[in-house]
Amino acid sequence: MNDPRKPIFDSIRVSRGRGFDYKEVAEIDSMLDRLAVPRNDIIPPAPRRINNAGLALIKEFEGCKLTAYRDAVGILTIGYGSTGAHVKPGMKITQGEAEALLRADLDRFENAVSKMAPTATDNQFAALVSLAFNAGAENLRTSTLLKKHLAGDHEGAKAEFARWKFAGGKVLNGLVRRRAAEASLYSTP
Repeated sequence: MNDPRKPIFDSIRVSRGRGFDYKEVAEIDSMLDRLAVPRNDIIPPAPRRINNAGLALIKEFEGCKLTAYRDAVGILTIGYGSTGAHVKPGMKITQGEAEALLRADLDRFENAVSKMAPTATDNQFAALVSLAFNAGAENLRTSTLLKKHLAGDHEGAKAEFARWKFAGGKVLNGLVRRRAAEASLYSTP
């Protein structure tokens, strides 16, 4: 990445015949800020990550199967609920590979929820990631639950989790339990 301030610092360094101490760098940076010279040292925020409570919730409800299987609606799945073109019938993985797949899948859902719900508390974020992981990020994005969350109606959002209990048109007891756990996590300060 090109730093637009580097040529300025280099020029001053050459004319002075020496480098800078920390105080001098701060003074020159301050002057360049006043002159609106852009800087490239602004570090983007680290991606938001699910907390341990959310990770435990996902692991508990997804379970871990090291051989590919069809889930309740017939989707080929492996590890902690990993789906997609990488999952093949009869495929077997190690526990370490299951953990790596989970981390890769979580990255995708954490990034999606970070954009959708930037003001969520850690537990709200974890609950929303768990829901998106299980029901899909696009489904969360268009949900009443998210609309209520964004409007600050956290009690209303909490109540919406219970609506996400269907798979293949049927109520699944595992989803009823999972949504209750997600709702509880969502409302935990």
